[in-house]
Amino acid sequence: MRPKVYIDGKDGTTGLQIYDRLSARRDIDLLLIDEARRKDPAARKKLMDAADIVFLCLPDAAAMEAAALVENPNTRIIDASTAHRTDPAWDYGFAELSPAHREAVRTSRRVANPGCHATGFISIVYPLAAMGLVPRDYPLTCFSLTGYSGGGKKMIAQYEAPEKGAALYSPRIYGLDLHHKHLPEMQKVCGLDRPPVFCPIVDDYYKGMAATVSLHNDLLKRGGSAREVWETLADYYKDQTLVKVAPFGWEEPMIAANAMAGKDTLTLIVNGGETHSTVTALFDNLGKGASGAAVQNMNLMLGFEETTGLNL
Repeated sequence: MRPKVYIDGKDGTTGLQIYDRLSARRDIDLLLIDEARRKDPAARKKLMDAADIVFLCLPDAAAMEAAALVENPNTRIIDASTAHRTDPAWDYGFAELSPAHREAVRTSRRVANPGCHATGFISIVYPLAAMGLVPRDYPLTCFSLTGYSGGGKKMIAQYEAPEKGAALYSPRIYGLDLHHKHLPEMQKVCGLDRPPVFCPIVDDYYKGMAATVSLHNDLLKRGGSAREVWETLADYYKDQTLVKVAPFGWEEPMIAANAMAGKDTLTLIVNGGETHSTVTALFDNLGKGASGAAVQNMNLMLGFEETTGLNL
């Protein structure tokens, strides 16, 4: 019998992207709600309790309410919202971080899908901290460029309006209070003593993300170099399919933040020399940063090949 899958919030940006990846598959049964009842709690609850896997593609408060509706102990949930990412009762859905993370996802009943900006930061910092190169109290900074699709339907409509203000044609820095909603998971998952200074930037392109962490090499535990940073990351991810490390020394003069648009993979790029390093995580904010990661987690939970249905 094929597993039954339900997407609660299919009409949002993340939900639609998950649906696109699942709709053509023949190894699952995709449960669909009557459009007239998609906001009816009773109708949604019935489908969630009938499903083997439920994706929650909802705002935080609604995701918490939806998770509480599920009564079937066999229903497993993947939450794409921020609501449960630091909740110890939920497993963090980033399998490449360690064998323990992968096993936790595989066996979990409650998986919190990582945030898009957080995916970039954590893919860089978690292995550097785990391998003892970046101290836990290192004063980290990160800036992260994203396409406007990450802002949801309202922001997409603003950017795609026939007439839009001049400000929308240029990069815009946000999260100016330095309390972005992804910061708690960045700090907790990486085991950092202090939160990073995080600067997110949205620009006039649809999708794609480039999250960059800058390092003073003399503050690293072993007084390393950019090449040592690269070697650490390349060795850490050498057996992974969806996270790769580019050869040391990016050959192009620039890194385009939308270069991985349409892909469900992530590439780390290390630049620098003896005194300073930068590491950029290049990926699709709707792919490995959201819906692609959610489908990867589902594949692991159901025992499928982890790349099934993904765009490599």
